[in-house]
Amino acid sequence: MRIDQTRPSDSMAGFLRRRSSLPMWADLVWRVVLVFGLISLVLLLHWVGRDGLRDNLDNQISFVDVLYFTTVTVTTVGYGDIVPVTPEARLFEALLVTPIRLFVWLIFLGTAYNLFFRNILYRWRMARIQADLHNHIIVTGFGTSGQEAVSELLARGTDPREIVVIDGSEKALSLAEDMGCNILCGDSTRDRTLKDVAIHRARSMIVSAGRDDTSILITLTARHLAPRLPISIVVRNEDNELPARQAGATTVINPVSFAGLLLAGSTSGRHIADYMSDLAASGGRVKLQERLVLTQEIGQPLSAITTGLGVRIYRDERPIGFWEDGAQKLQSGDLIIEIVESDTSGEPPDRA
Repeated sequence: MRIDQTRPSDSMAGFLRRRSSLPMWADLVWRVVLVFGLISLVLLLHWVGRDGLRDNLDNQISFVDVLYFTTVTVTTVGYGDIVPVTPEARLFEALLVTPIRLFVWLIFLGTAYNLFFRNILYRWRMARIQADLHNHIIVTGFGTSGQEAVSELLARGTDPREIVVIDGSEKALSLAEDMGCNILCGDSTRDRTLKDVAIHRARSMIVSAGRDDTSILITLTARHLAPRLPISIVVRNEDNELPARQAGATTVINPVSFAGLLLAGSTSGRHIADYMSDLAASGGRVKLQERLVLTQEIGQPLSAITTGLGVRIYRDERPIGFWEDGAQKLQSGDLIIEIVESDTSGEPPDRA
């Protein structure tokens, strides 16, 4: 698991790491074998060229002396009790043993980093990232739907540092990182994964796991961890819409059904589908906006609002159309759905 602010901004950033193809024990054994192999090579060459060495204690070079000299020269610069005296021996120490010594130290340091320091650094960095996660959007699953959702959020002005993408695919996470999002490699059906992205402090969650059963399980897990979190879920099978709502989804979207609605609507007028797409896309001339009723609007009809074209009210989670009696007098706590001019449009709002 890993969390990263795909654009390593201070909070989460490009800390992509790929799991090694070797298990940790095999990687460690390989490093140990390599070190012993290098030491054995130097030992052999020292033994063959032992006539170029001198022992300052007894002037005798035994195998033990060669073994001792090899280990101290590979791991340190030596103690001076046994020294190379011939030009050939000194060249051997300078051109072969010194690079091997540096390489062995790099192996030692790399092993220590992989086994200990990287873990400490990772935990410290993750704690820092989690501390910065407030009022963020969690996107579980970064397939086609997840990518489109994130692209649309960014197009609407959402800061990529406010988005956390969870997926098990390195390729998908690389794409999310390139977009500047925070990333976490993990299984969204597990409590631990969702806790790691501070789900209790998130402002909303998008679930698009690619499979309806997985998406519904993720929704169940998220709902029990964050009872009030708005959760939007994508399901492909119409039969799964009800289970998704029962699992705790706030919004259930079926792209197949929505496409069918657009196709059916287009038979009644060729501009209907265009207008629906215009409303849904960030680059359109108009867009839908949801907001709380303003104090000065309380008591007025929905048609009197001046910020946009009011089309629906949500009062105590009950939808009220603009033509219904309940829309003739706005009340405190009402949620207004209105059509407003898009920020990207330089023309007046479409009131059609």
